[in-house]
Amino acid sequence: MTSILASKLSSRSVAILTTLSTILLASSALADMSTAVRQGSHEVAGLQQPAELIIDQWGIPHIYAGSTRDAIFLQGYNAARDRLWQIDLWRKRGLGLLARDFGPTYVAQDRATRMFLYRGDMDREWAAYGPDAKNYTEAFVAGVNAFVEEVRSGRRPMPVEFRVAGTMPDRWSPEDVVRIRSHGLTRNVESEVARARVACAAGLETDRFRRILEPQWTNRIPEGLDPCSIPREVLSDYNLATREVTFARPGQQRTSLDRVTDVGSNNWTIAPSRTATGRPILANDPHRAHGVPSLRYIVHLNAPGLSVIGAGEPALPGISIGHNGHIAFGLTIFAIDQEDLFVYETNPQNLNQYRYRDGWEDMRVVREMIEVKGERPREVDLRFTRHGPILHAEPAQRRAFAMRTVWFEPGTSAYFNSAEYMTAKDWNGFKKAMANWGAPSENQVYADTSGNIGWIVGGRSPLRPNWDGLMPVPGDGRYEWSGFLKGEELPQVFNPESGWFATANEMNIPAGYPVAERKVGFEWSDPSRITRIKEVLSSKEKITLADSMDLQTDDYSVNGRRLISLLQPLNTSDAAVGEGLNLLQEWNHRTSANSAGAALFEVWMTKHLGRALVARAIPEPARAALGTPDINAVITYLENPDSALGPDPKATRDAILLESLKGAVDEVRQLLGPDASSWAWGKLHHAQFEHALAPLADDATRAQMTVGRLAKGGSAFSPFAASYRQSDFRVTSGASFRMVLDVGNWDQSVTVNTPGQSGDPFSAHYRDLAPVWAAGEYVPLAYSREAVERAAREAIRLTPAR
Repeated sequence: MTSILASKLSSRSVAILTTLSTILLASSALADMSTAVRQGSHEVAGLQQPAELIIDQWGIPHIYAGSTRDAIFLQGYNAARDRLWQIDLWRKRGLGLLARDFGPTYVAQDRATRMFLYRGDMDREWAAYGPDAKNYTEAFVAGVNAFVEEVRSGRRPMPVEFRVAGTMPDRWSPEDVVRIRSHGLTRNVESEVARARVACAAGLETDRFRRILEPQWTNRIPEGLDPCSIPREVLSDYNLATREVTFARPGQQRTSLDRVTDVGSNNWTIAPSRTATGRPILANDPHRAHGVPSLRYIVHLNAPGLSVIGAGEPALPGISIGHNGHIAFGLTIFAIDQEDLFVYETNPQNLNQYRYRDGWEDMRVVREMIEVKGERPREVDLRFTRHGPILHAEPAQRRAFAMRTVWFEPGTSAYFNSAEYMTAKDWNGFKKAMANWGAPSENQVYADTSGNIGWIVGGRSPLRPNWDGLMPVPGDGRYEWSGFLKGEELPQVFNPESGWFATANEMNIPAGYPVAERKVGFEWSDPSRITRIKEVLSSKEKITLADSMDLQTDDYSVNGRRLISLLQPLNTSDAAVGEGLNLLQEWNHRTSANSAGAALFEVWMTKHLGRALVARAIPEPARAALGTPDINAVITYLENPDSALGPDPKATRDAILLESLKGAVDEVRQLLGPDASSWAWGKLHHAQFEHALAPLADDATRAQMTVGRLAKGGSAFSPFAASYRQSDFRVTSGASFRMVLDVGNWDQSVTVNTPGQSGDPFSAHYRDLAPVWAAGEYVPLAYSREAVERAAREAIRLTPAR
């Protein structure tokens, strides 16, 4: 009967009938749920059709809407429900609005951040993403604003963070979402500055101790550049613009929170021929700075023709890591060099002019007002060259420095374009969506229910005809980008012969790729993680979901294996060093939380070994410029030392190993006591999540906001990634979110997101996933309606406000 009626109805009527049927069935399902599920209803202004919000036992929201527009609207509404303080602060930081809420100490950060806003044509900006971008964003922002209005009007309680800070949440505009660029990852301007300073102090050859270039490449100082002209503080505004927000009590100094730069990720996709189920497996664990709330947020969006689940950044519409019932996708950073530092000669008669070609070119001066809490607004001038914002100027030396980055190009808002590929149904659709990906540059792995797997690189890759991007260059017109590589000019693989493909931020440009012509990038992550991942995947004939879960939490250190092989033939007459040497020679190279060997090894490798090598191999003037050397560069050199260590480099190398080990043994004894049998890596290495607002909170609220301390295994160089600060071994970055997908049998998929899904310190879901994550465990990722209902803990009927 329904089919006969439907045949007589217009397509619009069929859509309405389908939607009503969905809602009626859903309402019936709510009634049939366990009485242990809390149920409620709520009217939402701006919602166009009735909908449902089901929250499962791990705090994952499952949104069921009558249209895609309403699904995205409710994604924004729900993000505000769970993470309002986080996304509000993200917007205020990104737009340079902190001083208005928090006072004059934030003026400098606001000014710096405004230098990196997108200031181009908004029509070109929206068009660069695809046909749905603007509509999605308008819907998402309308949802955020609907919740903000409920809070501001008193219909919802003010979240505790706003009460602590004494502020109110702002209303958003759609342009806010894409104009903010300073949260992206583009690289490598900091390395350009470091390389120039090393070259000035001791010659360019010395930079090999700081960073390995891959593929093999000979770097040269660009014509016209004096590397000694690059001041240490040239990137002060850049670093200020890209760091997180910190707080302090009145009268106290705010902590200078450095940017976390040692970020990375792991992902892999496995063909049916190599899995125990005969279905593909896709796994992803992106590594970013740790915080509370978590950087990412898991959500499930459902509407007619749409059912996508996974993680994204809570302030953005769409899903960047997950699946849609047809395809699965996951990302890591692929290190395209997307930024450059330019050095200018300025006009002594007019400091707002710089030399370009045969004359002087005017800088563009933008005057802005920064509102300041408790004070009059501050007027600031932002200066721009044709390449980008002036980061630093030295009038006495007639020099200025500006940065060009893909951030200023249309279509490069970080992660924003994931809303396009999340609806693809096959490889061709996915490739088409990825062709327009801007930033950050990504390795995307892919799998689908037809059994296909693939890898594709996405990102805006500048064409540099006459230089390699590894050092600053004169801004006088000799060095200019000539466009960007096309999407099809970046690497990709479909159904590889190996039956799997994995990435971990390593140099994975395929053999035969035209490196010299395209010069995509030369600075990549340490290869230890990908080495281990490849070893494990290659060793198994049939891989299970549990194998992938174990590999994501594999604490084996390839760097440990490499360095311990250098220690094996050594001996010493020093009793303390001998004890440490024996401990490491017998160590199994695993950085588990209970390992004594891991505690000594990590302290030795990260705090003593590199410093000892630099002291022996590098002239004194270059040591400060070199900074902390890349550990892969250190190990690679120690494996094949040369005359930089004198006439007998291997003997000197062995002396460095033992001398630095002595320092490490002494330090671990001070930290953990003289009895090595009581040492454990987890007694040092730990996770503790402190809310940014903790310094402003009273003792009880501060304690409520803090999660941990949790003993932690892993390291920066194992698949179980957990980078840490050397001062106290607290984990600073790693895989806060992990996901393993059973492609086609989606309800068998698993995930975790630490410390929890909610940003409310008083919610059960604020910290519930932290111990699960720290132990390397997972929770189910329910996808089907039946699985969602089984996992449900709260169900809310949402209706349009009358």
